[in-house]
Amino acid sequence: MPKRMSLAEAIDRYVHDGDLVYLAGFTHLIPFAAGHEIIRQRKRGLILARATPDLIYDQMVAAGCARRLIFSWAGNPGVGMLHAIRRAVEAGEIEIEEYTHFAMVARLTAGAAGLPFMPMRPSGHDLPRVNPHYREITCPFTGERLMAVPALQPDVAIVHVQRADEEGNAQIWGIIGEQKEAALAARRVIVTAEEIVPPEVIRQDPNRTVIPGFLVTAVCHGPYGAHPSYAQGYYDRDNAFYVEWDAISRDPERLNAWLEEWVYGVPDRAAYWEKLGPQVHQRVAIRPAWSAPVNYGEVLD
Repeated sequence: MPKRMSLAEAIDRYVHDGDLVYLAGFTHLIPFAAGHEIIRQRKRGLILARATPDLIYDQMVAAGCARRLIFSWAGNPGVGMLHAIRRAVEAGEIEIEEYTHFAMVARLTAGAAGLPFMPMRPSGHDLPRVNPHYREITCPFTGERLMAVPALQPDVAIVHVQRADEEGNAQIWGIIGEQKEAALAARRVIVTAEEIVPPEVIRQDPNRTVIPGFLVTAVCHGPYGAHPSYAQGYYDRDNAFYVEWDAISRDPERLNAWLEEWVYGVPDRAAYWEKLGPQVHQRVAIRPAWSAPVNYGEVLD
């Protein structure tokens, strides 16, 4: 079966109600387009897992997609809280399961290796008091007391990348998050890519191939699929939107209106990007990284 398909088709085929879904990516390459398509298709009862949920899980929780959130540090980076998630937790509408960043990656690493758990050194935080999935164990070699967390094996991992070929060989550069571990641990993997390139382009630069095609279930062409986060080398982070989201998400009516306009009200990512308009396009456009040498004599004069 061909792996390349539209994002709408991939979400319809491979994300099912009740699934444990992991949207990977750290700081950049956050799969916002895929999250919006999940909202648009009104998937329900999902367990959403992610290190740093970011705005996308705030939006998915507000849209009623989730019944449980597995995460490490939930917040609007550099701005404040994720208000939709906070309201849902306080109202008892979703369950939460919190870990440190390292523990989340340890869980994925165990899942990727086919191990039932991953040991860690105790770090003195209070999460074991509220999360029973942290367990104390004894090292069989030294007798040392260690902490362990269970493997995490998502039903679906979704990864946004800079480029991939039609077989799903996916390349990432810039900040590398937990994309590889999530893909190795998951039962199904959906890759969305800024560019779909010929296989020879991938082979010319193999060190950038973080996810090999044999792991990938579906690959989708998705330009600007990470906005308002960024894609290194393609477009910048839309910091203004992260600030704006704080005000939007504080007001449930305003948040619902935003979802109606920007998710349900557009058919796909291309329409979303066009609707954003030239002002936002210019705001996130990559600036030249190099310019002509400065004549410091003129500057000093």
